[in-house]
Amino acid sequence: MRSFDPGLYFITDSTFFGEEEFLLRVEAGLRGGATLLQLREKNKSTRDYVALAGKVHGIARRYGVPLIIDDRVDVALAVGAEGVHVGLEDLSVADARRLMGEDRIVGATAKTVGRAREAFEQGADYLGVGAIYPTTTKVKTVLTSPQTLDAICRAVPIPVNAIGGLNSGNLDILKGIPVAGICVVSAIMKAEDPAQAARELKRRAAELGLIR
Repeated sequence: MRSFDPGLYFITDSTFFGEEEFLLRVEAGLRGGATLLQLREKNKSTRDYVALAGKVHGIARRYGVPLIIDDRVDVALAVGAEGVHVGLEDLSVADARRLMGEDRIVGATAKTVGRAREAFEQGADYLGVGAIYPTTTKVKTVLTSPQTLDAICRAVPIPVNAIGGLNSGNLDILKGIPVAGICVVSAIMKAEDPAQAARELKRRAAELGLIR
């Protein structure tokens, strides 16, 4: 499995941007210090998804940041991405691992300790747990309590990231929970200055002991 730093996990959302502006914002987030990047596209055709993924992968490579493709193992393999993330309704972690091989990253969504343990046993490299707060993305969300997040972190030996409505002003809710990092979408994607937003997120997360 490839090594990776889950500290500031930047998940994209192209909904409100043309492609040029979208790519500029992705690059700005990486320039600001994002350590892991996920391309999330729910409505593109496979051909369009692959085309965009190839462009995003080119940017990510320049910054030495692994690219994770949301949901789609075929797209990840087509562009040589470093990993894939599977949700609760997607391909199983075991199938994703079999298709991706042992040298690529497989992430999974977990909302319960049982699901977290199952994902780990099937070969997940990290977990995304949330939503901690309501989100503005078009992804279906069910809120996860800090207590459940804490229990999941302590139940598995792989990195666990908090996700869902997080920004530099509300990370205090995670203090004392042994997360490996935070996942953010709008806090970088919709920021006036995505690079500065990423820098501030890292600074605040480090201040609270959420990232190393």
